[in-house]
Amino acid sequence: MKSVLKTLMFLGPLAIVYILFVHNAAPQKIHVYCNESNDLYGVMQKLEHLEVVRYNNLEQLMRGVGHGEPSLILADNYPNERLKVPGNFFKLLEEKKSRFYIEFTDKLPGVATQPINEVPKYERAVVNSSFFGGQPDSLDILSVNGLTYIPTQASNAHIVAARVAGLDSAIYGTPKANKPLLFQLDDYDGLVSTTGLSNFIKGRYAPQVEWQALWKGILQFLLVDATVIEKLEWKPKIQTTYARNEKLPLDYQKKSVEKGVEWFQNAKMLVPTDYNDILGNAPIKEIKTKFINWNDTIPEGDGSNGVFECIFSRIDEKGNQPIGVVLRGDCTGEVAGAFATSGKVLGKEDNYEIANNLLEFYLKKSSALKGEYDNPNHGAYGLVPWGISSYAWYKANYGDDNARLFLGAVITAAITGNTEQGETLMRMLLALHRTTGVNGFRGDRIDLPQLQENGWQYYHNGKVVNLSPHMEAYLWACFLWAYDKTGDPIFLERTKKAIKTTMEGYPHEWKWMNGLAQEKARILLPLAWLVRVENTEENRNMLYTALDGLLELQDESGAIREELGSIEKGVFPPSKSNDDYGLHEASLIAKNGDAVSDLLYTTNFALVGLHEAWYTLKDPRIKKSVDRLSEFLCRIQVRSPEHPELHGGWMRAFDFERFEHWGSNADAGWGAWAIESGWTQGWITTILSLRELDTSIWDLTKNSEINNHYDALKKEMLPIEHQ
Repeated sequence: MKSVLKTLMFLGPLAIVYILFVHNAAPQKIHVYCNESNDLYGVMQKLEHLEVVRYNNLEQLMRGVGHGEPSLILADNYPNERLKVPGNFFKLLEEKKSRFYIEFTDKLPGVATQPINEVPKYERAVVNSSFFGGQPDSLDILSVNGLTYIPTQASNAHIVAARVAGLDSAIYGTPKANKPLLFQLDDYDGLVSTTGLSNFIKGRYAPQVEWQALWKGILQFLLVDATVIEKLEWKPKIQTTYARNEKLPLDYQKKSVEKGVEWFQNAKMLVPTDYNDILGNAPIKEIKTKFINWNDTIPEGDGSNGVFECIFSRIDEKGNQPIGVVLRGDCTGEVAGAFATSGKVLGKEDNYEIANNLLEFYLKKSSALKGEYDNPNHGAYGLVPWGISSYAWYKANYGDDNARLFLGAVITAAITGNTEQGETLMRMLLALHRTTGVNGFRGDRIDLPQLQENGWQYYHNGKVVNLSPHMEAYLWACFLWAYDKTGDPIFLERTKKAIKTTMEGYPHEWKWMNGLAQEKARILLPLAWLVRVENTEENRNMLYTALDGLLELQDESGAIREELGSIEKGVFPPSKSNDDYGLHEASLIAKNGDAVSDLLYTTNFALVGLHEAWYTLKDPRIKKSVDRLSEFLCRIQVRSPEHPELHGGWMRAFDFERFEHWGSNADAGWGAWAIESGWTQGWITTILSLRELDTSIWDLTKNSEINNHYDALKKEMLPIEHQ
């Protein structure tokens, strides 16, 4: 106490009197109606200056509240049931001069409430006043997951529900079409919430600092001015595996691999027996449903029926996220690679079986390579459909998705020794080559009807130029790999031309998808492998140009910052207006400088590219970069034992300044909290495994015998070039 008083002497006598008064004052009583599991009640019990009195029914609360003592009336059955209050409830609170907060109630004095007709699809919570003293501030965006609110016409709300664009704040302002979520009740010393704000822990409301300040502001409103409310503390349901500056254990990377591959089983990603029939997965139909709710009764699959696509970004009021059940070729190959490499690291040969089962399912047993894709007279022969859950997926063929299926498959073969898919994979390479134009570009996508109408020769002789590493780069990497294995220059000549053309436009002429950073990440892999096959000064310079451009985006934490290019070059830029929010794919950031990493489109592929560049160049600067990035990914891996569908996963968005899973959820298909089984989870687990094995994809697969099938297939599929 002496040391405290000595410190206080510098603050002046009035400050000393005030602080000592607060320090020694009896805790102020606050009356709360809720059950014991209420999130706010649990947090408030830790506050030093409050005596929290809880009641199981409102009649007891009305009798217990003393004159001038504040009340909290919380909705434990949100969103299923509105809170019902007695007819004289508000009059009694007024008579007792009790400041109050009430939420999700069935009636209010002087305010008309309307029925809840639907759950909002696009609306987010937006701060609409200076009530909280600047934190959170006006126009700040808050997530209220599973948002359900009672429509009212109250004016001057402190928080509203509105469809707004932006990352942290509503960059285009708050639209007139908004609904109050928190407002002061006219003629009463009370705050009303039309939603369940006290559900902030179970519902995983974010960002955490803003929610801490929000509840501090509400409690400060309820209490006398002399009561100081310290910072509210709680452990969120979704945390990082390690804190920002926490010392890592020696085996942190291996542990991350173990958790990463276990996620597939815990999240029920491996399709159980008969589930495809139940869900209606078939290329000739429209899929019955795109997602199912996760539950622990879903059986674990073994890869024999494929792998589901993702955990969707949609979060309900209990913090749960559903499973995206589409079946895709790219995810299949990528997940197979993750099981194979992790099996080697962890000494789990059962993982090899799962990896081989996945490839056997998609490439042999399923409908993927039936029909047009198995017809030597069709332009689609040898290609692999994007997905098999409906015709909309089956007709689509993306070169980049085929490429990543291929890479996952050859990684699997190198680890497990199973070469049964070799002929199919070589046929795929030739099919991709013969639908690539003279300039070395294939274009974004070619569908079955176009391949039927035009034939493959039309594309082989085409002159398309597509400066899009997202769509083209991994295909070039596969062609360079094929050149190394077959020695046939047909895989090299067009690829070199395309890479050089693309790098001449670096980066401002590039078309970018959700951000320019992802294009910079994807170009690394083919550039690293081009140096492998032709170690020239020109090729090394191109690789270093790309490396320098990406590493400029790397934060001290190891994170790769998202970056936008010129808007006219963006295919899926940030939302251009409030009304545009949620209508299409979009970036996780609103402007350059936002401290967000994208683990679906950028960081995952930066890890692949940097890893291969290090083994190509052996430059210590690259090793330092990839070491920092790998450490960052191991830190931010989700820790959430209460949510097995998320535990061990890597969500799409991470704010590396907040060190919290946060980003703009504008993307219509792949929001901030999605976990993609292949692109994200598959590649991160695979590369971390290869780091443990101290090898690269190139070196691991150098003894592939896929070229044993080459001569016969080339004669069949490229009769012109074979002559």
